[in-house]
Amino acid sequence: MWYASRQAAGHAKLLFVSLFFALETAVTDSHRRKLPIGIQTFSDIREGNYYYVDKTPHIERLVNQNKYYFLSRPRRFGKSLLLDTLRCLFEGRQALFEGLYIHDRWDWQQRYPVIRISFADGVMQSREGLDERIREQLRVQREQLGITQHHKTDIPGEFSALIRAAHQQSGQRVVVLIDEYDKPILDNILVSERARELREGLKNLYSVIKDADPHLHFVLLTGVSKFSKVSLFSGLNNLRDITLSPDYATLCGYTDDDIDTVFEPELSGLDRQEIKQWYNGYRWGGREVTSVYNPFDVLLLFQEQEFGPYWFESATPTFLVDILKQRGVFTPRLETLQAKAQLLGRFDVDDITTEGLLFQTGYITIKDVQEPMLGYRLYTLGFPNREVESSLNDLLLPVLGINASEAQTHQLALFDIFQRHDLAALEAHLKALYAGLPHDWYRNNPIAQYEGHYASVFYSHFAALGLDVTVEDASHHGKVDMSVDVGGHIYLFEFKVVEQLPEGKALTQIKHKGYADKHRASSKPIHLIGVEFSSTQRQIVAFEVETLVKSS
Repeated sequence: MWYASRQAAGHAKLLFVSLFFALETAVTDSHRRKLPIGIQTFSDIREGNYYYVDKTPHIERLVNQNKYYFLSRPRRFGKSLLLDTLRCLFEGRQALFEGLYIHDRWDWQQRYPVIRISFADGVMQSREGLDERIREQLRVQREQLGITQHHKTDIPGEFSALIRAAHQQSGQRVVVLIDEYDKPILDNILVSERARELREGLKNLYSVIKDADPHLHFVLLTGVSKFSKVSLFSGLNNLRDITLSPDYATLCGYTDDDIDTVFEPELSGLDRQEIKQWYNGYRWGGREVTSVYNPFDVLLLFQEQEFGPYWFESATPTFLVDILKQRGVFTPRLETLQAKAQLLGRFDVDDITTEGLLFQTGYITIKDVQEPMLGYRLYTLGFPNREVESSLNDLLLPVLGINASEAQTHQLALFDIFQRHDLAALEAHLKALYAGLPHDWYRNNPIAQYEGHYASVFYSHFAALGLDVTVEDASHHGKVDMSVDVGGHIYLFEFKVVEQLPEGKALTQIKHKGYADKHRASSKPIHLIGVEFSSTQRQIVAFEVETLVKSS
C-alpha cells in the first residue's frame, strides 16, 4: 500500500515536470520570430514577424546632430538595413516604427524626398559599365520620386538636376543615401589602372554633393573602406566620419544585451560563452567601447544550431589573401598589430596599408587605444574572435607552403596529439610539417626572406585548428612567444632561430624569465617548450620540453 502510494506520487511528480517543460517550451516557441537572414528591407522585417534589434536610439542622435556623414563597416554588418531604415523614417512611414524608441520622438508630419543609390550588386570592370549603372540608378530614382522632366547631360549634371527637382517638387530638402559607395573600386583593387579609372567615375558622382548643399537635408555614405577625401570626396570637408565614434560603435551589429534579450528564445541548447568567443569582439573605439557580434554569424548560428565560420565564408574578398601573400605577412603579428588612427583610415588604390586593409575589411579589430601624446591615438589591434582567427589562418596556410589537402591531415593529427598530450608525438609532427614544405617555395615567396616564416607556420597551424592561442603572452617578466590552453593543459612556446646547431637558449629563456608563474594558480599542467629552427636546414633542430605539475 505504502509502495503503491509512493509510486503514484512519483508518477504525479513526473507528470508535473513533463507538463512544466512542455509549458515552458510552448511559451518559448510562442515568443520566437523569424530570423532575418539576408533581409535588408526594413518594412519586410517589421511587417513579416522577424526579429529586429532597435537601432533607432542611434538613428535619432544621428539625424539630429549633423548633416553629412560617412560610416565604414565590414560586409554583412547591416549597413544596407540601416540605410533602408533611414529611408522609411524620412519618408514618414510611421506604422513601421510602432513600439520603437524613435516613434514618439519624430515629427511624422515632415516627409522628405529620398534618393538612394547602391553599388552592392554586380561587378563593374570598366568606366563605361560604371557610368551605365549610375545613369540607370538615377533614372529609377526619378521614376520613384515622380520626376518626369529630364534633360540628358553628363552624370554630375543629371545627379544635380535630380536633387534640385526633388527639392522643388516636394518643397523639402533632399535625403541622399549611398550604399557600398566603394565597391566598384574594391572589386578591381588589384588592377590599379582600372581601379583608378573607376575611382574617378565615382568621384565624378560624389562631387555633386558639395555644391548641392542648399537642397540637401541629410547625407550618409556607407562602405567597407575609407578612401581619402582628397581622392574621392574632393571639397566635401564637412563629411563627418563616424566610423570610430564611440557614440555610434554599436550602430551596426548586435551587442551582448541584444543577444540575451531580443534573441533569448533562440539560445536554448547553445553554449552562451562559446557564442561570445566565436562571434563577438568587433570594436570601433577603445577598450571601453561595447563590442558587437556580426549579425550574419549569429543568425546563421541560430538557424543551423551549430558553430561555423558563416561570415568568413561569405564575405572574404579574394584580393585580401593575394595582398597578404604579396607582402609576406608575419601571421603571429596579426594578433598584436599597432597603428595610429590616421593609418587605419588611409586607404587608396596606390596606398593600402596592411593594418588599414585588415581593419576595414573586418579581419582585425581594436583591442585597446592609448594616447601617449595629446592628439596622438595609438590603437592596438587583433583578431575579433575565434571564427576570424581560425578561418583566416586556415586560409593563409597555403600561402605559407601547406596546401589545403595536407593542412586538413596535419590538423587532425595535431588535434589527436593534444587530446593525448603526447609531447614526443608533437615534436615528430612539427618536424614532419616543416619537412613537407616544398623546397622551391622558399625561393618564390617573400615571407621566406625573414626569420618570422618559421613562427608563422607554427602559429597559423595551431590557430587554424581553433585552439585558444595567445601570441606574446605577457607576464611581469616579459612575453613568451606563444601560449596554448587546450584540454586542461597549458603549453608555453619560445622560438629561436639558429644558423646550424641548437643552442638551448629558448627553453632557458622561458625558465629564466619565469613565464610560467602567471599560470601556476590555474592548477593545470604547464609544459615549457623551447623550439629552435635552423635557418640553413630549414627545420626544427631543438625541441626541449619541461613539464611543471602542481604539487599536491
